[in-house]
Amino acid sequence: MKILGIDPGLRITGFGVIEAQGGTLRYVTSGCVKSGAGDTPSRLKAILEGLNEVIARHRPREVAIERVFVNVNPQSTLALGQARGTAICAAVLAGLPVAEYTALQVKQSVVGHGRAAKDQVQHMVKRLLALQGEPSADAADALACAICHAHGGRLGGFITRTYKIKSGRLV
Repeated sequence: MKILGIDPGLRITGFGVIEAQGGTLRYVTSGCVKSGAGDTPSRLKAILEGLNEVIARHRPREVAIERVFVNVNPQSTLALGQARGTAICAAVLAGLPVAEYTALQVKQSVVGHGRAAKDQVQHMVKRLLALQGEPSADAADALACAICHAHGGRLGGFITRTYKIKSGRLV
């Protein structure tokens, strides 16, 4: 089963696709959608189009995304929420179920403890997927989210929420 992991951000949205079969994980692709400079609607459009392209090209069956955290700066939290909402919409419009995980759940699943640093996450993603080089921080976070989902969220908790379209409504 192909899983698309997403690390949302208004400037840079990381994505990673893995294939999970039994206990085996296989790297498919990863990268970043960069929205560039511009107004917020233009940036959200770039995120939506970029993720739509990834979904169309790699045809994942499920999507895992990191839950939003409350930042000290409310503007940053709102911007992250908008990027996250756009990513969820891309998945739901493609008919894909979306699972959310907290950063703590993702880090526990991939590294073994929830207080792991970004470089530790990158290193473990590289090892778990047998990558030649370390992925960028954003792509590594997205791959880690996909790995967490492939592991069923174990060691970190449960799938906290899934979204689907039912009768034209997001549920």
